Amino acid sequence: MNLPKHIAIIMDGNGRWAQLKRRPRTFGHIKGTRVAKKIITACSRRGIKNLTLYAFSTENWFRPQAEVSLLMQILRRYLKRETENLVKENIRFSVIGDMSRIPADVAKAIENSIEATAQCTGLHLVFALSYGSRQEITNTVREIARRVEAGELSADDVDESLINSTLSTYPTPDPDLIIRTSGEQRLSNFLLWQAAYSEFYFTDVLWPNFTESHLDEALAAFSMRQRRFGKVSSNDNMEKFSN
Repeated sequence: MNLPKHIAIIMDGNGRWAQLKRRPRTFGHIKGTRVAKKIITACSRRGIKNLTLYAFSTENWFRPQAEVSLLMQILRRYLKRETENLVKENIRFSVIGDMSRIPADVAKAIENSIEATAQCTGLHLVFALSYGSRQEITNTVREIARRVEAGELSADDVDESLINSTLSTYPTPDPDLIIRTSGEQRLSNFLLWQAAYSEFYFTDVLWPNFTESHLDEALAAFSMRQRRFGKVSSNDNMEKFSN
């Protein structure tokens, strides 16, 4: 099977899953964290090189304060509990996003996990936390403008390669496959620049119900895609266009 080198997942549907069970939204987030752990391990054992999870967006800060606080607590507990397992599975952990808004105790847990897994050589696991792609691109443009103003660059030096190297995701390759659960079919401010040639896989399955079998279905669908990147496939018969 032709596996993607980088999978990015928009883990959507925790709240709706909880509401369907007549439970508080927080119950869905806790269940979603358990599912994330299984999918991280599954990707690692299937030989995926990079996995980015959209864990908390910049827009999520506008949710009720009690829900935001719980999400931060869940994240802190997850990192404290699972860092040892990440090392055991040879998974390197990193984060993209605006860390200035993350509570100090959570930021410390993030820092500890990054340091503990720094030497791991297997799956590269990225949490997008307090992340928004428009904000990332804005920051990138601002940084490049600063360097031009300082005389470090000229306007002619600005190209795709420079922009790529200034994004927070660098040097992680662009996602080959983006999965979104819960039936929604949009990016929601996630990896807008990086998704230029990504394959998309949308499923109606709510994230707390997402299993390894669903992951394998997404991988199988990806393996059937022809990725041309704007070019013509060598299998295409161009003779029919010559007349």
